[in-house]
Amino acid sequence: MRKQYPFSKHLKESLKDPAFRKAWEDQRAEYQLACQLIEKRLSSKMSQRQLANKARTTQAVICRIETMEANPSLLLLKKIASALGTKIQISLS
Repeated sequence: MRKQYPFSKHLKESLKDPAFRKAWEDQRAEYQLACQLIEKRLSSKMSQRQLANKARTTQAVICRIETMEANPSLLLLKKIASALGTKIQISLS
């Protein structure tokens, strides 16, 4: 049986590398968006395709956002949030 290596432990070790830390920080907002979208979609018991239909987009678009391969517009994010029965909150820090 394989020994499990939790993501949190891997991330903690990887963040010791300055190049990785910079890349991680540069992608943090996209990562948080993807995680929140997946979490909200799954808690709503929706597939990517069902969410896409409600948001009037394609399953491929939802997939690209969830895998951080897309930079969605605010308008698209509003449509997705509406389809999930939630709202967008944006903050600058």
